[in-house]
Amino acid sequence: MTEKQTYAADGFDWEGLRAHALEAAKRAYAPYSNFPVGAAGYADDGRLLQGCNVENAAYGVTLCAECGLVSSLHMTGGGRLTHFVCVNGSGEVIMPCGRCRQLLWENGGPDLLLMTVSGVKPMSEVLPDAFGPEALA
Repeated sequence: MTEKQTYAADGFDWEGLRAHALEAAKRAYAPYSNFPVGAAGYADDGRLLQGCNVENAAYGVTLCAECGLVSSLHMTGGGRLTHFVCVNGSGEVIMPCGRCRQLLWENGGPDLLLMTVSGVKPMSEVLPDAFGPEALA
């Protein structure tokens, strides 16, 4: 990854956010898979949030990087996610798993912007026809 900042048409520094995700991936605890993952995002009040995967010998209880990021969102004041990216240990953009897409929907909604492997997309395209809190009303 280069030091150069690249801004999207809307002026957002996606490469800078990706660099924060890579920084988080370097702190991952992944002794079983050797696949570190880092996530970075912004809350609607401008807070930078980061998360990394934390594995466990019982694979099913492994914490995804997105889980750590959403926990940080709530621990530091709540709000809504506005921008998000997830990367592997080499800084390559990767897609959140299905469970984490639901978690991102709950905490960012349909307008949350994600850097994906095929460009920046709103959450409504990443998880179309999502089930969310409004479905329970």
